[in-house]
Amino acid sequence: MATTAGNLDRGTLTRSHVRVIAASSVGTMFEWYDFYLYGSLAAIIAKQFFSALNPTSAYIVALLAFAAGFFVRPFGALVFGRLGDLIGRKYTFLITIVIMGSSTFLVGLIPSYATIGAAAPTILITLRLLQGLALGGEYGGAATYVAEHAPHDRRGFYTSFIQITATFGLFLSLIVILLCRSALGKEFDDWGWRIPFWLSFFLLLISVYIRLQLQESPLFQQMMAEGKGSKAPLSESFLRWSNLRIVLLALFGATAGEAVVWYGGQFYALFFLSQTLKLDAVTANLLIAGALLIATPFFVVFGWLSDRIGRKPIVMAGCLLAALTYFPLFQGLTHFGNPAIEAASTSHPVVVVADPATCSFQFDPVGKKVFTNSCDIAKSALTKAGVPYRNEAAPAGSVAAVKVGDTAIASFEGGALDPAAFKTQNEAFAKALGDALKTAGYPSKADPAQVNAPMLLVLLTILVIYVTMVYGPIAAWLVELFPTRIRYSSLSLPYHIGNGWFGGFLPTVSFALVAWQGDIYFGLWYAVIVALITVVVGSLFLRETKDVDISR
Repeated sequence: MATTAGNLDRGTLTRSHVRVIAASSVGTMFEWYDFYLYGSLAAIIAKQFFSALNPTSAYIVALLAFAAGFFVRPFGALVFGRLGDLIGRKYTFLITIVIMGSSTFLVGLIPSYATIGAAAPTILITLRLLQGLALGGEYGGAATYVAEHAPHDRRGFYTSFIQITATFGLFLSLIVILLCRSALGKEFDDWGWRIPFWLSFFLLLISVYIRLQLQESPLFQQMMAEGKGSKAPLSESFLRWSNLRIVLLALFGATAGEAVVWYGGQFYALFFLSQTLKLDAVTANLLIAGALLIATPFFVVFGWLSDRIGRKPIVMAGCLLAALTYFPLFQGLTHFGNPAIEAASTSHPVVVVADPATCSFQFDPVGKKVFTNSCDIAKSALTKAGVPYRNEAAPAGSVAAVKVGDTAIASFEGGALDPAAFKTQNEAFAKALGDALKTAGYPSKADPAQVNAPMLLVLLTILVIYVTMVYGPIAAWLVELFPTRIRYSSLSLPYHIGNGWFGGFLPTVSFALVAWQGDIYFGLWYAVIVALITVVVGSLFLRETKDVDISR
């Protein structure tokens, strides 16, 4: 063990170490491919598994099911982090990859709601929870494993390859989806969406084979040989204030901001293009894939740079830049992606005139509530159409109306109507509203002739470069904050609370905020506020770690 430690101290890396790091990164890429599929196919999954709900509620609940996997990630971090500190990094890797890959494959086999009813969404959410648990144990192990093999002065550089594989996983999922869409056409929405999930079975076989070739981390082996391993890693990590304090600072001063920049620059940007700006799915996915392809090398660039100037200044700069520029960047996406929305909202602004007391915050986690008052019906229709609007108070008890420029369309109260009558009234209201919006110039979808793809690509690339700034150095920073004996447990929890909760809930929260206020940019406030909190906490209270000896 002395020889291994010496190699690390001298900054050398053997060929076997390079192979181990590469194998770990490839396995991580496959796991992220599995996890990203659901996010990319959320709109189709809403139709397949939540068809009993209205379209707006179905999409929100589908996003919530996506977020459910993120919700349990911290619990997976506790379970697998403890195993990783007790029995080693390698065996924990094998468990997480098997759970993740199997759950993803099974998603492709679930019958739709039309076939088996409520059992379909129940099974889907169960598998999402298993995926989240597995991913909760994945990242901490990968970051710890690679860092404990890396030379002392190159940890940022080597761990940055893990960060690349996360984006490659997203990139791979987008490419597979695009190929399937192109080959199957309309049949993709019916059954072809299952193919990317089925392919995960073959990725699982490859990943398991790769991870069986790995050797245990040299620092972990050395620690166990010297009898310095922890017998209670969770207690040491979270019940001792000296370590818990660092865990909390890592969460609020690093991973929370990193997470919202990560999901804002990739997932929410894709959602904004496809659901708000109404670009066709192929164009939106190609633009995101192009931005990822251009910006991905910057993960390594910023990882390498963090070995020179430190992890902290790069992560803080990425969070600050995102907070300061998200609004103009997303406004630019509208200008170059669907300028007709911009023009129509200026010339014929839409206003919902309603009694504020009757307007609900349309966020229903369990999909049980039915929104039937006139205000909610009006807002639901506008949100579904991707139309920005503002709110105007009306006298108490009045029926809500939508004003499109000078045209007013009365909504209706649906609470006392039977289902057939409600459907008839709703269709009549939707038609009247749709005709008014069309006359005012609001597009039902983006006009391909008006889409400025080069400028969209530039803006999306900037968003992804922010992602590389906050994500490239984060693995090395987290590893260096905690001692070897409890490293896996300690870094996994703040990472997965940050990414699983602050980041994973971003699409759902932002969508509900937009539906509430009517401003298509209002959802960005969530990411901006969290990023600014991280800048303040991280800058004031979290230490720089690039020169720390992690063999302690």
